[in-house]
Amino acid sequence: MNENPKSRILLVGLLLGIFFSSLDQTIVGTAMPRIIGDLGGLSIMAWVTTAYLLSSTTVVPIAGKMSDLFGRRIMYVGGLVLFMIGSMLCGTSQNMTQLIFYRGLQGIGGGILMPMAMTIIGDIFPPEKRGKWQGVISAVFGLSSIVGPSIGGWFVDNATWRWVFYINLPVGLLAAITVFIGLSGEKRVEEKVIIDYAGALTLVIFIVSLLLGLSLGGKDYPWISWQIIGLFALFLIFCIVFIFIELKAEDPILNLHLFENKVFVGANIVGFLMGLGMFGAMMFLPLFMQGIIGISATKSGNSMIPMMLGMMVTSVAGGQLVTKVKFRTLFILGIALMGISLYLLSTMNVDTTSFTVSLYIIILGLGLGLIMPTITLAVQSTFSIEQRAVATSATQFFRSIGSTLGVTILGVVLNNRSATILDESFFPITDKIAALQTGALGTMLQNAHNDPQSLFNTLLSPEILNKIPSQLQQIMIPPLKSALADSLHTVFFVCTIIVLLGIPASFLLGESKIKNKTKMSGKK
Repeated sequence: MNENPKSRILLVGLLLGIFFSSLDQTIVGTAMPRIIGDLGGLSIMAWVTTAYLLSSTTVVPIAGKMSDLFGRRIMYVGGLVLFMIGSMLCGTSQNMTQLIFYRGLQGIGGGILMPMAMTIIGDIFPPEKRGKWQGVISAVFGLSSIVGPSIGGWFVDNATWRWVFYINLPVGLLAAITVFIGLSGEKRVEEKVIIDYAGALTLVIFIVSLLLGLSLGGKDYPWISWQIIGLFALFLIFCIVFIFIELKAEDPILNLHLFENKVFVGANIVGFLMGLGMFGAMMFLPLFMQGIIGISATKSGNSMIPMMLGMMVTSVAGGQLVTKVKFRTLFILGIALMGISLYLLSTMNVDTTSFTVSLYIIILGLGLGLIMPTITLAVQSTFSIEQRAVATSATQFFRSIGSTLGVTILGVVLNNRSATILDESFFPITDKIAALQTGALGTMLQNAHNDPQSLFNTLLSPEILNKIPSQLQQIMIPPLKSALADSLHTVFFVCTIIVLLGIPASFLLGESKIKNKTKMSGKK
């Protein structure tokens, strides 16, 4: 696809689509503490994000291939429609299980949008111009991430959390109309329709098995129980089967031969680890801000603005620098900044102020902005137009896999660490207070022995907190906040270690950098 008079309309649609999909992620993160306070289910909170990431991760490589077969327009607009339907259903959820299911449906649409936008940009512009527009797309992602938490917080405080999903509908409709017009008359890259159903099925099975094993292990079942061992065995078996199928498939959803390219391998390892760090911060920071510092949802959303501003600055700057310096240099600098920020977040305690948190996450945003556009540019500079959609989608796939596993793993860390801390420092205090053993409060504390994380609902729901007499609040709340803060300390420290593994992975990219248009040969 070459530049044409409809390019401007198309770019507007793509930017609206990016704004629309990323807006949802940041709005939901800010609203999650209140959603938990309303629907309950802190122990399965991670699955609200995991369900979205799992379905979006699975559909990414499929969407990339199908866009070659059926065209970019039908896939992108179809993704927008699915996302809007999922958003509407999420807003109607009456319990956490429904919300998780509807988020999975929403993720199918969301998994199509970002890789398709990146692929279409690669189709329209030559290599020397892609850096600019990939940087603009990342900046729009940052802009929506600034607006999203603030809007989400306002809805939670002044209306209802359900509007954090309904707000997607008008923006998504405008994006769908604009892209539909902008991509009219496009030519398909491929004419032969071959879909790797066996690969898609085995992919879903091995990912779900792994996530279930990680989520249920040590909580619902012992790690050495037959249920958990069976889930991990199922993961291993179907992972091997998936690899075998993809090697033999005529048109695989994930072409394993792409891994013969070191730039592809290195960029995707970095993307995998970056996804883990980014979603770790976006998911657990609102929990700290609202549960420990005690600020409103609106202020919690506003506190994320510094991170997004930092990301916007380095996204635009990185899009320009990528034509002058090696990919490896930008990756290492971005990962180092992320590692510093996550380590600082791991030092937070009950006395940490929102201003201090803002300073820490500015650094995180600066690191993210250097990495996000560079990953896509590094991969697109390596492959021809025939492989660009699949390679770009694979990049989004591994970034989503990192986010999915990261949210699940960090959720497990939070659940297990908080259960240990509550048993050691909270229950020994409350069990000795006679006034806490009777009535509704006594029932709540008794049930909490089986579901310790449910106690944190008290910190996240003003309605629950207001029902507890002030004298009893003075006994319960300080150790409860301390337990949550110590648990999140562990979460961010684990996140720091994992993200820093991206530095050695960056060296796989060697001396590679953006190639001039005249040097593009279409070879790996």
